[in-house]
Amino acid sequence: MGGPSAEREVSLVSGRECAAALGQAGYDVTELDAGPDLVARLREIQPDVAFNALHGRWGEDGCVQGLLEWIGLPYTHSGVLGSAMAMDKQRTKAAYRAAGLPVVDSMIAAADDVMRAHVMAPPYVVKPNNEGSSVGIYIVHEAANAPPQLSPEMPDQVMVETYVPGRELTTTVLGDRALTVTDILTDGWYDYDAKYKEGGSRHVLPADIPAQIFDACLDYALRAHDALGCRGMTRTDFRWDETRGLDGLVLLETNTQPGMTPTSLAPEQAAHCGMSFPDLCAWMVEDASCNR
Repeated sequence: MGGPSAEREVSLVSGRECAAALGQAGYDVTELDAGPDLVARLREIQPDVAFNALHGRWGEDGCVQGLLEWIGLPYTHSGVLGSAMAMDKQRTKAAYRAAGLPVVDSMIAAADDVMRAHVMAPPYVVKPNNEGSSVGIYIVHEAANAPPQLSPEMPDQVMVETYVPGRELTTTVLGDRALTVTDILTDGWYDYDAKYKEGGSRHVLPADIPAQIFDACLDYALRAHDALGCRGMTRTDFRWDETRGLDGLVLLETNTQPGMTPTSLAPEQAAHCGMSFPDLCAWMVEDASCNR
């Protein structure tokens, strides 16, 4: 847990919650803040399984997965390729398209070009291509006269994609099963604060949406999980423009390391389906392997 990414603090929270839950489930747990000495610490501890509660780069982009494969330590969540694919939003969209899943138009552009002039007709969204948890999201509205001025923390290359109005929906996949659909209600964009700050968002579970849209979310999430070669647990996020019916439902991204506190979206969905948080964490440990 922890690690050096932009999502370090959230990862520490996830890690503590998962460690406590695994203790309740009867496992012996050692909490390990992932640093440059990670391999040495793992060899010292000699665990049976690494429960990956890292978020963001290095933890969910295939890097730590490759390290764990190299030393032959079984681990949770997706493997090297699935993690790397899902973390790269443009390659994720390519995999979605190949699987016949609906996505919006997007492009990779230099940050300098994005700040110089509109590279796409507004409204559009600018975000890093390989970060998670709504880090660095810029919405350029239809009436915007000037292009966005990005923060220095943004990478040199960014994703620009067509903005989709409407509702934020999400579906968790556990193994070969899509669990349910949550409708995420916020007063604005579902950004980092909305995800992680107290009262930042409200979760309607199960989502009060037409059966056709509900079933499509379950189907699309499972197909996305498979198309990216994911394992264990993932969560796929959607936008739904309800004025357009099924044609208004598009996939945004698949998260291979969803937030893991009892009130996070994926554990909430598992609880709704009758699986407690300790049971969910235990399922993930028992599912762990190499060659994922």
